[in-house]
Amino acid sequence: MGAPVKLFVASSNLGKVGEFRTLAEESEFSGRFTVETLPAFGSVPEFEENYPTFAENAAGKALYYSQLQDGLIFADDSGLVVPALGGEPGVLSARYAGPNSTNAERLAKLLKAMESKSGAERSAHFVCVIAIAKQRRPLAVVSERADGELLDAPRGTGGFGYDPVFRFPACGKTFAELSAAEKNRFSHRGKAFRRLLDCISSML
Repeated sequence: MGAPVKLFVASSNLGKVGEFRTLAEESEFSGRFTVETLPAFGSVPEFEENYPTFAENAAGKALYYSQLQDGLIFADDSGLVVPALGGEPGVLSARYAGPNSTNAERLAKLLKAMESKSGAERSAHFVCVIAIAKQRRPLAVVSERADGELLDAPRGTGGFGYDPVFRFPACGKTFAELSAAEKNRFSHRGKAFRRLLDCISSML
């Protein structure tokens, strides 16, 4: 086996970067790929994720940052979709309570919006779309989702974002209560990244 193929992730979210690294190490492709941060990520203006879909934002971000580094650059756009809220927070998941809002503020806004919802109205799903590009040329776009329901109060201390209020029925726990291995197995991001690795492997 030759040297691992480097995959550069266009993100400053250390939680995501850590998950992607672990996913690469624990996948069936262990040893074939490594996840690296993009060295020049902060050297250009940040890509504005203003598109209405996860796919457009992920693809736009991968293409934009692929100008900075020779090699394979990937980016994801992910978020929580609540049908009873018209699809919110959706692509605005990271900015749901404002551009510089905290996790706590976003959770508080979501829980407030859900106060009058019950039963099937509390169903929700996480979506993750990952795009990969090389020198401004798109190579692949993959997507996955994880279905669950929203609780009326946070549970668990793991994960990040909306994980503490997203209950995954198959495990009977919130994403914040799952172990890292469990979350990587079932999460939208874990499933999408494994699909990406499979796609890239078939190209090499």
